[in-house]
This record gives sequence, structure tokens and C-alpha cells, in this order.
Amino acid sequence: MQLSIPSKEQAFTRDAYGDALAEVGALYKDVVALDADLSSSTKTAIFGKKFPERFFNMGVSEADLMSTAAGMARSGKIPFASTFAIFGAGKAWEMIRQSIAYSSLPVRIVLTHAGVTVGEDGASHQMLEDLALMRALPNMTVIVPADAVETRKVIHAVVDLPGPAYVRLSRNKSPVFLPADYDFHIGKATVLREGRDVSLIACGQLVYPALEAAEILHSQGIQARVVNMSTLKPIDADTIATCARETRGIVTLEEHNVIGGLAEAVSRVLAARQPARLHPIAVQDRFGLSGTAEELLAFFGFTKEKIAEQTRAFVASLGA
Repeated sequence: MQLSIPSKEQAFTRDAYGDALAEVGALYKDVVALDADLSSSTKTAIFGKKFPERFFNMGVSEADLMSTAAGMARSGKIPFASTFAIFGAGKAWEMIRQSIAYSSLPVRIVLTHAGVTVGEDGASHQMLEDLALMRALPNMTVIVPADAVETRKVIHAVVDLPGPAYVRLSRNKSPVFLPADYDFHIGKATVLREGRDVSLIACGQLVYPALEAAEILHSQGIQARVVNMSTLKPIDADTIATCARETRGIVTLEEHNVIGGLAEAVSRVLAARQPARLHPIAVQDRFGLSGTAEELLAFFGFTKEKIAEQTRAFVASLGA
């Protein structure tokens, strides 16, 4: 795949989630949706309006949300449990561990408002540790869609998953750049742009700025490969090893703490399969802060210009 940019269309991935959830609800009579009093924000309200008999507002009670979802899965239902990431992955982590992951129950945990782009709500609501928490749970599949198109594909893909899944979504609008016929498979990365000098492996909202940064680097004589690593667990080790073998180094990009997320998942593959130098672009083991999404993306080095600048310096450090 060789994508052309820029994309002018912007959309909320959580809107795509709400629409896709209603679609799978029409296809599967056992699909149920549970929310913790935030359905207008997580967009599960779209499902609730269409299937009120299969929608359950658990109130501000995230532990009940996850435990009830586990019970429904045990009873043969196909539950999608949603709230904000800070509450779902944070407050309810023990219930996810004990009631869902330990028994490998097929609960789809779709949490929104993850990352620094929550914005002005500040560090208390900017979940930067959820990927580490979810990756550490045995049986858990972890997915971070790159745009609204991929979000819809992911929701249709996880409905048949036999075990639990975590899908991480953001609050703000982001570019829609993947084609409508984009082919998503759980555990399979997609090379969006070829390049021989360095590989940019990104997930979520940082995939598009990685593509933009590759354009800047191209104008400066650096050919960057861009990979959409939307599934963090199970991770596509073959694609990572190929990137390590065919390019001089790897840059990872994630809107998450540098500890426990994409960078560490890629590092494990490099250590086991194909050693290579790695530069992680992530939140460097600190909490967030208040600001607009755009201000915070710039502060943490996630703009196309800063990604290109960091990548250029990394490539230079690799020597001739």
C-alpha cells in the first residue's frame, strides 16, 4: 500500500465505534452494550437508541460494568463494555483481570478518551498507562485503530473473537486516511509507505503524522517506511523483524507512556528475532498536563515536524 496525503476529512473514532456497534448489533442478536453513564460521549447511545432492550447503563460504577459484562459473556451474550479509558482501564482493572481475562471471557472492552488528546481535562483524565495494563493481562487482545475507517473494521473483527479484547479510542477528531476497502486483520500490521532508511512503526492517532513526517523526510533525502501497528497484542513480529532487516533503524510512535506500550512490544521482538537500533517517540515516563489537543501533541513531540526532526537526528546517529 502506498498512501497519498494529506487527508482533509476529519472524524471521531468514537462516532465510528457507535455506528459499527449498531451494525454488529443488527447482525448478532446476542450483542449487548454496557456503559457507565457516559454513553453520549462513548457513542454507545447510538446502539441504545436502536436496541434499548440490549443496552445497559450501569451508572458511575465501572467495577459493576466489567463484572456484569463478564457474567453476560458467561451466559452466552456478546458484550461490549465502554467508558472513558481512565475509568475503565484504571478503576476497573482488577475486575477486568479477575472476572474477564482470568477466565478468558469474550468481553469487548472499548474505551474512549485515551491519551493526551483528552486535552484540557488534564493529567487526571489523560490515560497513558492503559496499554501497559492491558498488555500485561494473559488472554487479552489489544488494538489501537488508526482512524475511523479502521475503527469500524476492528469492531466488526472483534465481535467473533473467542477471548477478551481491549480497543483504545481517542476523544478528538483525527484524519480519515485509510481507504474504505482497507483490510484489517487482528495481529497483522500494514505497511502504508515503503522506505529503505528507517521504519516508523506507529499506532493510533500517530500513524497519520508519521505519514506526514515521512513526506518531510523524503524531501530531505531520507526514505522512511511507515507501518500501522494497530494490534499491539498479539503483535506482528514478522513485520517488525522485516523492518529491522531491511531498514537501518526503527522509530516507534505512540500516544502513551514509553513504558509498557508499543515501544516495549517492538523491543521484545527486536531482542528475540532481529536486533536493531530503536528510538521511541512517546510520553517519556511522566504525567500529562492541561492544554488543547493540538498544544499537547506539539508539547510531547507528536507533530509531523517534530517527528521528522527526531527521526532525522536518529538516522544521523546511526552513521554511514
